[in-house]
Amino acid sequence: MATIFSGIQPSAQAPHIGNYIGALKQWVELQEGNDALYCVVDLHALTVPQDPKKLQESIDQTYALLLAIGLDPEKSTVFVQSQVPAHAQLGWVLQTISTMGELSRMTQFKDKSAKFKDSIPSGLFTYPTLMAADIVLYDTQIVPVGEDQIQHVELARNLAQRFNNRFGDTFVVPNVQIKKEGARIMSLADPTKKMSKSDENKHAAVFLNDPLDVIQEKLSRAVTDSQTEITFDPERKGLYNLLSIYKILTGKSEVEIEQDMKGKGYKEFKQEVAHQVITLVEPIQTRMQELLSDRTALHDSMKRSAEKAASRAQKKLEEVYSKIGL
Repeated sequence: MATIFSGIQPSAQAPHIGNYIGALKQWVELQEGNDALYCVVDLHALTVPQDPKKLQESIDQTYALLLAIGLDPEKSTVFVQSQVPAHAQLGWVLQTISTMGELSRMTQFKDKSAKFKDSIPSGLFTYPTLMAADIVLYDTQIVPVGEDQIQHVELARNLAQRFNNRFGDTFVVPNVQIKKEGARIMSLADPTKKMSKSDENKHAAVFLNDPLDVIQEKLSRAVTDSQTEITFDPERKGLYNLLSIYKILTGKSEVEIEQDMKGKGYKEFKQEVAHQVITLVEPIQTRMQELLSDRTALHDSMKRSAEKAASRAQKKLEEVYSKIGL
């Protein structure tokens, strides 16, 4: 049994199908037989300006989504970051042993800070140390994330090792786990780039909260090519992307899929992909609405899980404070 930790920022826009395939799907799988902790990292959302009412709604929706995709608070600890103060407290400690150089090399900081020109929020620069604290606070062994978070997990590893070297063995050094199949689901509009929430093209990504008819439309418009035979060929990027989604959602082999699609055209194939995506998201959307219809029960679940996480986190924080002289 391994200790698993991963987190997701709250957002009014639900994760897209690429996020689900690349990370969330394995979160559900990993809660079986492991000590799994999953977190709505709302403190990270403060790195950019937020409307308080919208942020609270996003936290509720994201927490409900995690339960709706199959995370079970009886099997794993599913909580909201700000409800466990030890995250921010350890984040400050790790910030004091991090360097300007290593934080300035973070690719996401470079990308996100470019939007702010001369008024870059300092939280954008320092939040990777908070992410490191999220991870090492629970002696995490495995961090299941998408490819874009590898650099942040590497920082967590470096800071854990640095602290251990200075103050004695304290933290487990975590390892990243990337799902090999489906790690890079590409844009439906431009299959040369990764599917992204921030893509300006509204047809580029299918989101888990998209209306079912919108999902159908987006997949019907997905970029393919001028060929006709439906086969797994990485060079045919648009088709290969759709086939990858279909393969993961159906669990079929490439041979089986190619056999099933023999003689079928793109229109029929895209309808098959849309059917599989809708089969996935429809019960998720239904369950989300059920959870959000009873906010008292939802918040009670948050509170119980936060208390469970806090009891563990506080022990680690006290150990850290003792070692550094606090």
